[in-house]
Amino acid sequence: MRALRFPAMLGAIVFLIAAAGLWVWWRFDADMTQARANAARGGVVVRTRCGPIEYQQAGHGVPLLMVHGSGGGHDQGMAFSGALALHGIQVIAASRFGYLGTPMPADASPAAQADAHACLLDALGVRRAAVIGASAGALSAMQIAIRHPDRVTSLTLVVPIAYKPPMVAHSAPAPSALAEALLLSLIGSDFVYWCAIHVARDQVIQRVLATPPALVLAATPAEQARVNAMVRDILPVSARADGLRNETRVTTHLQPYDLGAIRAPTLLISARDDGYGTYANAEYTAERIANAKFIGFEQGGHVLVGHDEEVRRALLDHVIANARP
Repeated sequence: MRALRFPAMLGAIVFLIAAAGLWVWWRFDADMTQARANAARGGVVVRTRCGPIEYQQAGHGVPLLMVHGSGGGHDQGMAFSGALALHGIQVIAASRFGYLGTPMPADASPAAQADAHACLLDALGVRRAAVIGASAGALSAMQIAIRHPDRVTSLTLVVPIAYKPPMVAHSAPAPSALAEALLLSLIGSDFVYWCAIHVARDQVIQRVLATPPALVLAATPAEQARVNAMVRDILPVSARADGLRNETRVTTHLQPYDLGAIRAPTLLISARDDGYGTYANAEYTAERIANAKFIGFEQGGHVLVGHDEEVRRALLDHVIANARP
């Protein structure tokens, strides 16, 4: 009798495993279908003299070019700055090289990306614009202010990935080689990343968003929803993979910029507990741009948890105060 029970139990176990696998795959497929639809929503590809560039636009008034960070695209840029469109701002959120509908060119340096930003403004008939660069988007945001100073009315760098010399102390410890390898594997696969946000969300917030999970847990429901949307909307990772790989190459070997050449009124914002260490970078950069203003928070992480409204108000005030035809 026992001999008959074992095959039956084994068959039941195999059936349950297969059923669970099918359910997981069904959920993954459904979530990916939704993620692809979300990423495509509002995006338009325009032909420019620098090649095709994807962007989306909202609002009317003072032109603002929003340059997204790592793992983003026009969707992330609009999620960050779209609310400004309700206050007399024409938000133009572009997808950088290798993200979503903007292809990866042979030269994908921040300088080339800055030229592409200018090409997009040309294609849209925008002569001058405020520029916001978030995270790794700060590199090409600074470059457009350096290379095309007549196109930039104001510059804002939010949690900027930027150069600082080795003698300037880090505001966060550099990640180990193992941690970097784990991060790259995590954001290198739609399925791996999807699994991680379902079974290890706090680790994703800690490692990918470089933000202490305890801050999110203690935040308001609105802030928690904002952070959860950022975690979710990195999917589909596969549509951002070329940009992420290029980002790794660029940020591993940061070079000093001619910050003295930046004439646009500049605002920098960061938090000391940002896991990517942007606080020290932002302070150093602000000291070397004439009349730059630096807003530093003690807590908030890379996504500035708890400061969303304050940051939005600072962005709006800076853009409006320096708007020029």
